[in-house]
Amino acid sequence: PYYSSTMKSFPSSHPQILAVALTAALSLSSCVTENPYTGEQQVSNTAAGAGLGAAGGALLGAVIGNNVGDGDAGRGALIGAALGGIAGGSIGNYMDQQESMLRQELRASGVSVTRRGNNIILNMPHDITFNTGSSRIKSSFSRTLRSVGIVLRKFNRTTVLVNGHTDSDGSTSYNMGLSRDRARSVSSALASQGVHSSRLVARGFGESQPIASNNTATGKARNRRVEIHIAPRN
Repeated sequence: PYYSSTMKSFPSSHPQILAVALTAALSLSSCVTENPYTGEQQVSNTAAGAGLGAAGGALLGAVIGNNVGDGDAGRGALIGAALGGIAGGSIGNYMDQQESMLRQELRASGVSVTRRGNNIILNMPHDITFNTGSSRIKSSFSRTLRSVGIVLRKFNRTTVLVNGHTDSDGSTSYNMGLSRDRARSVSSALASQGVHSSRLVARGFGESQPIASNNTATGKARNRRVEIHIAPRN
């Protein structure tokens, strides 16, 4: 395979290549900012994406530089780091902007916004979204979904996974069907707001992925939810 052959020919006499990759990644990912919602100091997602892109680009550039042209693996590492950093930073910045707009639109809505790397997760609790045992979206929640649709239309370079979840009350098959129907309801509502159907994937998980104990009423309430996972498109 190409990977094996290129790595076998990677020059062992260039330990500085790894230093180039590491230095490039650190220089691009050293931007520390204050989270406006928690007040904590953190590495910005844009910078983190740039750092990861730089590290990967540097290593790939070194391999390519060693196997083509004048065999300058060090120069290839620098070029790869720059290009990888731009790509990674661009994705991170795009998701940063989308996260910021979602937080503004969904403030005081009851929907939580969580960031995991370049993925954004919206957690919609059952009590503000559906009546018990129903997959019909509450009219009071329609405005919130319109706000989500506005953001998703603006940031259309993402895939949107709509995941339904339930507590453990009732049969496994009933919960699976209810979670699937609720996910489809939310997905259909977003599509009616102009979010292209090719971006939307509705899935039901029933009671299989609890985030709290089903032994308490509070835990069950947390488990009854619809999550929207927003990820950059490949």
